[in-house]
Amino acid sequence: MTSRELTGLLSLDDSVPGRPLGQQASDFAWRMAFGAIGWPWLLRSLWGGRKADKRALMDRLGLAHDALPHLGSWKADTGFLRHIVTQIERLRPRIVVELGAGASTLVTAKALSLNGGGRLLSFDQHEGFVDATRHWLAENGLTVDIRHAPLEAEVEGWPGRWYDIDALPDQIDMIIIDGPPWSVHPLVRGAADSLFSRLAPGGVILLDDAARPGERLVARRWRKQWTDIDFALETDGTKGTLVGRRNINGLVPLAANDNGRTWRHAARAAGIAALIATGWIARGAMGEFPAAAQANSFVDEAAASHRNGLLRQAMRSQVESPKLDRAEIARSTGIQLPVMPSGWAVRDVQLYPTSDGPAVAVSLTAPGGEPVSLFAGKAETPAEAKPLLATRSGESIAYWEVGDVAFAVTGAVAPARALELAAQIAS
Repeated sequence: MTSRELTGLLSLDDSVPGRPLGQQASDFAWRMAFGAIGWPWLLRSLWGGRKADKRALMDRLGLAHDALPHLGSWKADTGFLRHIVTQIERLRPRIVVELGAGASTLVTAKALSLNGGGRLLSFDQHEGFVDATRHWLAENGLTVDIRHAPLEAEVEGWPGRWYDIDALPDQIDMIIIDGPPWSVHPLVRGAADSLFSRLAPGGVILLDDAARPGERLVARRWRKQWTDIDFALETDGTKGTLVGRRNINGLVPLAANDNGRTWRHAARAAGIAALIATGWIARGAMGEFPAAAQANSFVDEAAASHRNGLLRQAMRSQVESPKLDRAEIARSTGIQLPVMPSGWAVRDVQLYPTSDGPAVAVSLTAPGGEPVSLFAGKAETPAEAKPLLATRSGESIAYWEVGDVAFAVTGAVAPARALELAAQIAS
């Protein structure tokens, strides 16, 4: 939980009367061990981010600059709050469940009101704080279903005590995890996966304090146990945010399981060779070999547009449009497509609707005869022009960005070949 007021160095008392002494001793030992290891991250948690970033966030939401008078001292930082707003703007969720109320509750509720409504269910273990937060939201013209949920439950496979949560909707579009505090147990937030079976396809999970050692162990277990959810650690805030997204088509992302780890090792050498051969490293766009793409919805849309393009080409009744007018596309959509390299053939050009506005899908035949697609649209997350890899339905997808436009080359080719073809277009 987090407050709009200044908070002390120590968290509020979360002890439960009658808890067995053995469990109390075990929890204390874990806290001492992780406190000794993780004190740099805990100290960093006391800073809430730059005041300029907080003002920019308030302007984005149309809130007064003093709507969040104090951040830091265990509160959600501006980086985590910004992730909440960005995901709500992209996803427009109908049902959001929040674990640990406070600053994130205000930001989430306001973002929902600006993006199609949506219902927020928020839970916190301190009854007095629940009442205070409810009044705080009302002062800002917001109404939220915020409930008292004492730490009296246990979740099999996870230590510590968990929220005693009452009835939840069968399907949740977004889960925000900002509690319980680490002082209950360093791994206590792992029990949030008791809600993951309710996460809708394409739904999002946001875990605060994800750079801490305890949360890193939690994320590692989640990746193994929930192979249909793609998790990525974002480090743009002071404490790190773990972003998880359930695969839309139910397929297991290649980078999210043990097979994906094997694939990454096998692809590393071939991929780096392809990048060197095509000049991507030489042009300064590449640091180390990329992991799976983090722009999940864009990658899913790129894969879907590729399959739709192949389907159109197989149907006699569908008229293809092989004329690629880059100037007209730029004027109409704001998307500046690259010039197609010599030896590439354009088969079809179509506008493709997305949640972030129109995108352009170009069906191509590569010089080697491979049918591939170039998909271009609004960038979802900054990738600094670095090529990233993903797979969908056995197809390789090479993703990169130029300014505020994202690009993806998709085809039934080897990962190294996808990078090579993407590099040809990007250059």
